[in-house]
Amino acid sequence: MTDHEVLQDDPHRRVVRVGDTVRRPLHPWSPTIHELLRHLESVGFPYAPRLLGIDAEGREVLTYIEGESGGAAWAKVVEDAGLVAMARLLRDYHEAVRGFRPTAEAGWAACAGTMGAGELVCHGDFGPWNLVWRGTQPVGILDWDYAWPAPPIHDVAYALEYVAPFRDDSACLQSLRYSTPPNRRQRIERFAEAYGLATTTGLVDEVIAQQRAVWQRAGRLAAEGRQPQAAWQDSGVLDEVAARIRWSSSHRHLFE
Repeated sequence: MTDHEVLQDDPHRRVVRVGDTVRRPLHPWSPTIHELLRHLESVGFPYAPRLLGIDAEGREVLTYIEGESGGAAWAKVVEDAGLVAMARLLRDYHEAVRGFRPTAEAGWAACAGTMGAGELVCHGDFGPWNLVWRGTQPVGILDWDYAWPAPPIHDVAYALEYVAPFRDDSACLQSLRYSTPPNRRQRIERFAEAYGLATTTGLVDEVIAQQRAVWQRAGRLAAEGRQPQAAWQDSGVLDEVAARIRWSSSHRHLFE
């Protein structure tokens, strides 16, 4: 069998499709992620790829989920239907892992990984681009490498950074597929309600806190020489992220 479609040609993480499977490189924390994927399969969660094994080239083999993802996904969350569907999917994922406690000793990409009270295995990178879409409905969740133990509100806040979004009007219009500046406060309310939160109180603080946590995580991985974070550090991407955090803090009136 020959690799016939390159899905991601990053020199540090080449992902290819082979027939109805996806082949991805292994990482030190892969055994933990594999345990998570097996758990999701065992509880019948239909939105995660199934782990099929390791191929002859030492790559993990996952089922391929048909649909749109990556850059095409930004347009899916502009309208309410996609925004609400994304929130409900996140709620369903959290229900599927509530009570799950991995036993693998490999840890996680960002931490050694003991789980504290009130924590579950967050996806850690729950943005529109990591969902597979058919129309305005997400049918799959991709890229589990940054799963880690955290309070569930971390995933909610991470998603809200990108779907509220915590970006200025120029970025919304030029890059995120909005035709007019979004009503960020209203979008936070709709996402929170669809997820099942009783209030939006404190959510802006949670978003800013997770921005800082993810930025710090990337900095730690860069310092360890991990990719792509080391490249982000060298190219100034992490400085851009720090600037976004400052923007969020100084524009919270748009969200509250």
